[in-house]
Amino acid sequence: MLLKQPECDVMRYATRHACDLRHLVGSMKEGLPAVDALIQLTEVSKRYTAGGPPVLDRVSLGVSSGEAVAVMGPSGSGKSTLLNLVAGLDKPTSGTVTVAGQRIDTLSETRLARYRRVQVGMVFQFFNLLEDLTVADNVLLPAQLAGMSRRKARARAGGLLSQLGIGRYRDTYPGRLSGGERQRVAIGRALVNDPAVLLADEPTGAVDTATGEEIGQLLLDLNADGQTLVLVTHSPDLAARYARRTVRLVDGRIASDTAGNPAAAGGRPGGGARP
Repeated sequence: MLLKQPECDVMRYATRHACDLRHLVGSMKEGLPAVDALIQLTEVSKRYTAGGPPVLDRVSLGVSSGEAVAVMGPSGSGKSTLLNLVAGLDKPTSGTVTVAGQRIDTLSETRLARYRRVQVGMVFQFFNLLEDLTVADNVLLPAQLAGMSRRKARARAGGLLSQLGIGRYRDTYPGRLSGGERQRVAIGRALVNDPAVLLADEPTGAVDTATGEEIGQLLLDLNADGQTLVLVTHSPDLAARYARRTVRLVDGRIASDTAGNPAAAGGRPGGGARP
């Protein structure tokens, strides 16, 4: 069938520019945050000295609500720096960091402090508990700083301590607890304000193997109930068993981003997204 001249012109134009169009659409998609991303880093770089090598180099990473993501890599690969950027403890040299729909890389220190109190819970390798406060008061402290009423804060803390299996230690001082018990207190403190994101930096690094298994299972249970989790670990076993995805950093760049344990997908029977 012969085409009329206008139709031929259209087809020639479409053929000539099809490659350009595909390239344009692909370029538009690159770097855009996922629609359902709770955490989105876009082209993030971090340098600690002007002209020095980047600790993070144009990293783009999205984490959906309810995901459990393990960040791995050798020392100096940028793992802790990435966690600090999401926590609002540091700012990128370039690029953007968005959490729960809010650009946090442009916030003032005052607004960052509020962001950390409300949106982020942090668990550290060495617990960082206040030794002169009881277990209950350690857990209560972030809630009081966030302005939660004392009655509500006490109810929330008491519920968490029971859930974490350390309710009987509420009036005990941290120095009298085992490493695993201290880490449970730290997790309770991180969760007391019901944060959107739980960040864990080597959460099993300062406890024995058996206790590490218990902490890992606890994190898995929290994620299965809908808690979004980003953990930094040197343990391939911890990452494989307790994370939905494993992101590997090498020299400040993402070397791989692979699916992990489907059981850590925030969806055990009876589980689901957090309100």
